[in-house]
Amino acid sequence: MITANKQVTQALYNDTAARWVRGGPSSLSDFTARPAILEMCAPVTEQKILDLGCGEGYCSRQLRQLGAASVLGVDLSQRMIEAAQAQEVQESLGITYQVGCATDVRHYTQDKFDLVVAVFLFNYLTVAQTQACMAEIFQVLEPGGRFIFSIPHPAFPYMRQAEFPFYFEVDGNNYFSGRDQQCPGRIWKRDGSWLDVQLIHKTIQDFFEALQMAGFTSMPTVRELRVLPEHVELDPDFFGPLVDYPLHMAIEVHK
Repeated sequence: MITANKQVTQALYNDTAARWVRGGPSSLSDFTARPAILEMCAPVTEQKILDLGCGEGYCSRQLRQLGAASVLGVDLSQRMIEAAQAQEVQESLGITYQVGCATDVRHYTQDKFDLVVAVFLFNYLTVAQTQACMAEIFQVLEPGGRFIFSIPHPAFPYMRQAEFPFYFEVDGNNYFSGRDQQCPGRIWKRDGSWLDVQLIHKTIQDFFEALQMAGFTSMPTVRELRVLPEHVELDPDFFGPLVDYPLHMAIEVHK
């Protein structure tokens, strides 16, 4: 079912899909998050992968190039999927892309996967939708399969003003009472342009409770992602303002 917040997400990414297309790292999180997530995914050789919230296919392409047997990329935005398919036409990697809702995975695939990846998907879902999505993911994973996802660090919006090169706007000091509040944000690219993003706030506890409710019982691996010294060395003006902030979290759990 397409709810109000999903309509907002569809509209945002249908309008901005072309600005997300890239052949290499461009936005802040392409440096501070996605390389770490792909490192956690490895090795992917001969694995069947579902990339939920794939956008224009940036991570799907890298996973396939790393040796995945197959990759299915799913996104709510028609324009994002069209952009991903256009990239596939330019350079065929054998990736399948499909428009679909993350809370209803089994509606569009009956396959089982060795790895499910969700890169910055859950910041667009409510607490209840996150629970529903993780329950679906548990069902489509093979026994022993892995689920790896990234989120904006839930504490980050409360630590920083609405400033370059990354922020979310929150309504006061409401970390607990502000759950499911929709917070507009912006993330910059190194070329000086920016991308509008959204955050539906959830606490750290909300994510781990959703995993437990879905059926995951293994001890998760958790990484708090941040600006590293090599980032500052590459571009001090861009990365410097975010040194020592907890920007993102990457979490891995096994079925």
